[in-house]
Amino acid sequence: MRVGIVVFPGSNCDRDMYHVLADVFGLEVTYCWHEHNLPDDLDGIVLPGGFSYGDRLRAGAIAARSPVIADVKKMAQRSVPILGVCNGFQILVEAGLLPGALLKNDSLSFMCGWTELIVNSSRTPFTSKFSKGQRVPIPVANSEGRYYADADTLKEMERNDQIVFRYGDHVNGSSDKIAGVCNVEGNVVGMMPHPERAAEPEINPAGTGTTSLIFESLCGVAS
Repeated sequence: MRVGIVVFPGSNCDRDMYHVLADVFGLEVTYCWHEHNLPDDLDGIVLPGGFSYGDRLRAGAIAARSPVIADVKKMAQRSVPILGVCNGFQILVEAGLLPGALLKNDSLSFMCGWTELIVNSSRTPFTSKFSKGQRVPIPVANSEGRYYADADTLKEMERNDQIVFRYGDHVNGSSDKIAGVCNVEGNVVGMMPHPERAAEPEINPAGTGTTSLIFESLCGVAS
């Protein structure tokens, strides 16, 4: 399985993601600079965390206009699994590939620490090995991570099974405690917490390794 990691000016979790995908899970991984076309033979795409373009304007707003996004959209239409983490989530939302918006945390400050996710949907390429309702220890690190959608959009997302993860507790004021969503088709997923920072038991205080199921689910797509 070949996965592309899209790199923007200001990406800072691209190497962490590369390590997990390549060294931990043994996938073929390639960096994809945002000004270049994506290879046609990618089986998956990851938009990593960071501060693309220094979070000028709004987080992810400039990166969403990068040349590579046209290819990301084409691959989304081809049902290629696409994961956006933190800033990658913001970029996918700003590009119109996912519903809603990411706003300043209700604390108005940067937050960094461990939290817990509750799996709300197991239908995506990144959650197929989870059970609905499963709890997952995972770290967050963001200042514009508060997910927002209006009441009508939230109802539609519930009907379409687009809410992938919720926080186990109040974390940053996100609508309905939402921590991750997907598109209607389910192949494009955005999440604010960082699964690459908890995929190995050695760095996961819970020591359970359950967060690795996000990547194990992706590996199962090609099996």
